[in-house]
Amino acid sequence: MQKSKFWLLSLLLILAMALVACGGGGDEPAADETDTAAEDASGDTEEMAEEEAPMEEEVAEVETDATDCSSEEVFCIGLVTDVGEVDDKSFNQSAWEGAQSAADALGGPVDYIETSDAKDYGANIALFADAGYDVIVTVGFALGEATAEAALTYPDIDFIGVDQFQAWQFDEDTSNDIPNLAGLIFNEDKAGFLAGALAGMLTETNTIAAVLGTDLVPPVVAFKEGYEAGALYVNPDVTFISTYHPGGLDVAFTDPEWGASTAAQAIGQGADVIFGAGGKTGNGALIEVASNAGLFCIGVDTDQWETVPEAHSCLVSSAMKLITPGVFDLISASKDGSFPAGNFFGGVGLAPFHDFDGAVSDEIKTTLEEIDAGLQDGSISTGYGQ
Repeated sequence: MQKSKFWLLSLLLILAMALVACGGGGDEPAADETDTAAEDASGDTEEMAEEEAPMEEEVAEVETDATDCSSEEVFCIGLVTDVGEVDDKSFNQSAWEGAQSAADALGGPVDYIETSDAKDYGANIALFADAGYDVIVTVGFALGEATAEAALTYPDIDFIGVDQFQAWQFDEDTSNDIPNLAGLIFNEDKAGFLAGALAGMLTETNTIAAVLGTDLVPPVVAFKEGYEAGALYVNPDVTFISTYHPGGLDVAFTDPEWGASTAAQAIGQGADVIFGAGGKTGNGALIEVASNAGLFCIGVDTDQWETVPEAHSCLVSSAMKLITPGVFDLISASKDGSFPAGNFFGGVGLAPFHDFDGAVSDEIKTTLEEIDAGLQDGSISTGYGQ
């Protein structure tokens, strides 16, 4: 039986050779096609493996549009967010807009990294630093320690810490001793005071509320304390429902559902003006207030009329920290060699009243102007930190 198979295979081989010799340009034998397909499949597998490896590297690299940020001819700007995300329509977004404006004016590339986990702050900063970026903006109180450590590690890079008070002390005689680190800080208590004064004059129930991020962040506490002091300054009969988010830094500013439910509870208890100060958490409160006719809400950090259109039906104003121009000014100072060390105070104020301009009386506007002037010249104190 095996001998018959041998002769049969031999005969087939002879016929195949004869066909090749006679035809020359015919189809390749099936066996060759199989080998080729196997090689192609093997090649595809290798190519896929090669393609997957760079995918991991891309996660750990900063895109620079093929620009060499280590070159002295190129001025690169990087921004690292806190866990509030770059499109939070508030704090991170305002800083990112400042970085973009500076890049447009100065003619260099700009990029950002969103932090999803607080433990990655240092690593995310290092991605920009190792790529040779000239100035790195880090956004939020929580990044303060990681930013200071990076500034010491990379002395040739300027660092801007938004909402990061600089009080580092390395010996008994020297503080603020990191020459390439500036903290962009604000008098949130004064912005909150103006917002509270507005709320105290607008309320008809004499109950106002604040839906806030975590009290682990001093600027949030300053907003809240200023808000209450400003309301009492114009209305001694006002009462407050002020609520901090119970979670930590990783969730306190990204929880619009909690913000909405907390605002709803305050409305149920008679609050008719609500201040939302907590990133996306505060935005959730604003949007919840907007779903109730006849109430007022006040935004935070930026003019939220421009960023939270869902709240237009209640958004009378916003307690602004002028983050965008502050970031722009510090990046510009870095570029021209006049970068300041230590603390750099940005401006604060109330946003325009927009569609509510007619609802805010001339008397209220005059009072707010007088209060603002008093806060600026020191004749009016918010009481915060005293």
